[in-house]
Amino acid sequence: MSGKLYLVGTPIGNLGDISPRCAETLAEVDFIAAEDTRVSRKLLNHLDIHKSLVSYYEHNSRESGRRIVDRLLAGESCALVTDAGMPAISDPGEDLVRLCAEAGVEVVAVPGPTAALTALALSGLPTGRFTFEGFLSVTRKVRMEHLASLRGERRTMIFYEAPHKLLQTLGDLCDVFGEERQVALCREMTKLHEEVIRCTLGEARARFTESEPRGEFVLVVAGAPEEEKADDGEGALARALELASFGLSARDAVRQASEEFRVSRSALYRAFQQAKEKEE
Repeated sequence: MSGKLYLVGTPIGNLGDISPRCAETLAEVDFIAAEDTRVSRKLLNHLDIHKSLVSYYEHNSRESGRRIVDRLLAGESCALVTDAGMPAISDPGEDLVRLCAEAGVEVVAVPGPTAALTALALSGLPTGRFTFEGFLSVTRKVRMEHLASLRGERRTMIFYEAPHKLLQTLGDLCDVFGEERQVALCREMTKLHEEVIRCTLGEARARFTESEPRGEFVLVVAGAPEEEKADDGEGALARALELASFGLSARDAVRQASEEFRVSRSALYRAFQQAKEKEE
């Protein structure tokens, strides 16, 4: 009989957020798969738990994942933890869950703190509908295509970002969404120096141009207001040209703009081609 994989949510900062079920599960499993064994060892020491740790992170997930599944199929139980928060959310743990599902291994969630939802609750922005976008690509073309696809997104958007990339990301957000779009920048959540900065994207860029960002950030960005989404051919053409300027192909730019503005794709493509010819 195979063992079980437990997805164990751990504190995002304050160790007081450890749940009794989290501690109990970590103490009872046969071994623990951790993103960074050094970080997880500190948590285990705090709980006075002495358990075998194996490394499981982005760059070894394929090999390590297979070994973990083999041990689960042999009857052992494993707890998967990330450095902070809920594993398998914008995290290579999703691949391990998939492998377990394919192998018929039961996966059990032990819910815990999640940075994205904590930031959303703190943001002061609409929470009824939102979209989690995770980390943006380090490749500028891919990053701009991703952001361009969200230009007309009405739901509140959540992004993760590292401090050394924050200023570049804020600049890209300003370019795509405009400097007046509202944002909440959340850092050090649940810790002593927790901070939530609520301002516009332009104000955020100016702030961190002058002061160095510190700590991991969650950016909660307001969705597009109703008036930004026109329904006429001119608006659709302007949008397609804008998307093309971000690096999208003519075909992709026209497809996306036609979907956003609900206009004929073929008619928009002809208008797009004519506009490009005039530019030449």
